[in-house]
Amino acid sequence: MFTEVRYQVIKELLQEQSIVKMQEIVQLTGSSESTIRRDLSALEEEGVLIRVHGGAKRGYKLQAEPAMDIKSGLNRDDKHLIAKRAAAFVEEEDVIFLDAGSTTFEMIPFLQGKKVTVVTNGVPHASLLADLKISTILLGGKIKLETKAIIGSTCLRQLDDYRFNKVFLGMNGVDVEFGFTTPDIEEAAIKAKAIEHGARKYVLVDESKFGVVTFSKVAELADCDVISVNVSERKRKKLAEATTYWEAKI
Repeated sequence: MFTEVRYQVIKELLQEQSIVKMQEIVQLTGSSESTIRRDLSALEEEGVLIRVHGGAKRGYKLQAEPAMDIKSGLNRDDKHLIAKRAAAFVEEEDVIFLDAGSTTFEMIPFLQGKKVTVVTNGVPHASLLADLKISTILLGGKIKLETKAIIGSTCLRQLDDYRFNKVFLGMNGVDVEFGFTTPDIEEAAIKAKAIEHGARKYVLVDESKFGVVTFSKVAELADCDVISVNVSERKRKKLAEATTYWEAKI
């Protein structure tokens, strides 16, 4: 088995179970213990894992928040499919919350023609919703320049007055052990408040977000359904043990 393939096997195992035994990797890859030791040493240098007696445990590099224009250009095809699947849950007369994520932004064209009210803390989201003649409430507060998300105490106070049929959120990290996370404390607070006030809650993420942990905890996996696409069978099974998973079928 090629080195990069072995690395991927090890990374996927660690995403699923936090700690992995040497013998498990040996059996899955058909490699010798000496080869796997070298692999673990190399991945430890990258910060992917921490070697322990008899195997390895997960390591973390907490990721920074990319700017909105950068996020919007990543995994566009997958985001489009996820957004279309998410929009299918929206029913006539629903009051929904869309946070300032790039995948929730992709939902907006699919809402055109539906009689709904949308509350959002995303400035670009509110602009597009208005362009499409969708009833929109833009929350007030401080604008985070990198993502054009509205954050802060004013935004949180407004959210306290609202209740939603459905809440749709983007997320930077989805991890079975650590739950839903995002790099910014204030954005995490907005997401958590929306979850608290929603009857049904959905997190929209592409496959790259699984096994990722960022700085601020938002919620446990059980608190929201997850909508994604092109997720491996092994990851889907693990997710299904922790929450409700919806595949955005091609």
